[in-house]
Amino acid sequence: MLPFLLNRLVSLLLSLLAASIVIFLVLEVVPGDPAAFMLGMNAAPDTVAALRDQLGLNAPPLERYFTWAFGLFRGELGISYTYKVPVAELVGDRLWVSLPLAIYALALSTLIAFPVGIIAAARRNSAADVSIMGITQLGVAVPNFWFAMLLVLAFSIGLRWFSAGGFPGWDAGFSEAMKALTLPAIALALPQASILARVMRSALLDTLSEDYIRSARAKGLSRGQTLWRHALRNALIPVLTIIGLQFSFLLAGAIIIENVFFLPGLGRLVFQGITQRDLIVVKSVVMILVFAVILVTFIVDMTYALVDPRLRRQA
Repeated sequence: MLPFLLNRLVSLLLSLLAASIVIFLVLEVVPGDPAAFMLGMNAAPDTVAALRDQLGLNAPPLERYFTWAFGLFRGELGISYTYKVPVAELVGDRLWVSLPLAIYALALSTLIAFPVGIIAAARRNSAADVSIMGITQLGVAVPNFWFAMLLVLAFSIGLRWFSAGGFPGWDAGFSEAMKALTLPAIALALPQASILARVMRSALLDTLSEDYIRSARAKGLSRGQTLWRHALRNALIPVLTIIGLQFSFLLAGAIIIENVFFLPGLGRLVFQGITQRDLIVVKSVVMILVFAVILVTFIVDMTYALVDPRLRRQA
């Protein structure tokens, strides 16, 4: 297990290094001057130059990269050009919205997808299977922001069970905060549940066609016993891959949903940073999201090794 772990750690560090270089280069070549944007179109050139010097924008690109990268390593993300507060403080405030939302949506997605996918695989080509596949195909096709607006129309404007947007904060109580995250979590979860259910069904059907499954059936095990005792665990590897990718997407890719529901999350912070040319916020938040994606991938790889001992032996 140790060589497998070290191999994945080295890959993680190299991926972070490559990601930091790409993020810095992409954002440095984006047109627009943050200093000119902050001061306005009619600002005097010497005032803009003074602000650029104050923000460190006049330093050579290589120096700016290493200053930013070493700051990330020490946990110092810099000061926001727009908000004049540490970026770490902004990220900390937004993370307590985005992270619970991603976990909530992933839990809903998994709770829906696992039984649905198992039922579809256990009853292959039946009416239940055809119905499930039709519904999941619709779930994959419908954009989550459109579904979010339908949820607002139905449950906020029509039934008035939930608020149409906003987040009261965790100080208002756990139940109130989770209630505010429920509609966004459902809007994020249902398309992901559709994808996960289809992957679960496909993986189970592939596993059920293996020789060792036929041998188990020949020894007298029922189809249900074979599915639960032997097929399900071996079908989890592709499912775990999708779960890891979905968590990364839910954490980093919920910008539209956060804007639909006016949630002060990381996605909306990145969107505001882009519109305000607050490059230090954009670079730092995107790097944190990349780290989260790579870390989730690393955890999924470790889970692979626990589920399938052959991976440890290969490593």
